[in-house]
Amino acid sequence: MQALRENKGRTHEAPCFLRSEADLVEAIIHGAVKRVRPKAMTVAAAMLGLLPIMWSTGTGADLMKRIAAPMVGGLVTSFAMELLVYPAIYFLWRRKEARSGLSEVSGASPRSGSVGSATLARSS
Repeated sequence: MQALRENKGRTHEAPCFLRSEADLVEAIIHGAVKRVRPKAMTVAAAMLGLLPIMWSTGTGADLMKRIAAPMVGGLVTSFAMELLVYPAIYFLWRRKEARSGLSEVSGASPRSGSVGSATLARSS
């Protein structure tokens, strides 16, 4: 999830880059899309390495199949969790912060200059 914040944070001004739920959803999708290829390649390489063990019939094959089968299941589960479940959990967790960030910003965005002019008026 750190990748979600870092990648999305570079395109917006700090410190409050999650101005709405749409920004949060965009950040989550962007982060998940960037993780598809590395995760798919890792899982595919590991599965290709485990397939000969699953199909073997030689000495000790029954023992190795018992070891390899949970590893294949774990790879599939890990792939699904990282690309489907974790982003959804992250959305639910950060949605409250995105909503409260909206109420804190409420019209006085750093881009509009209204905060800076108000600060200058007070200091004069």
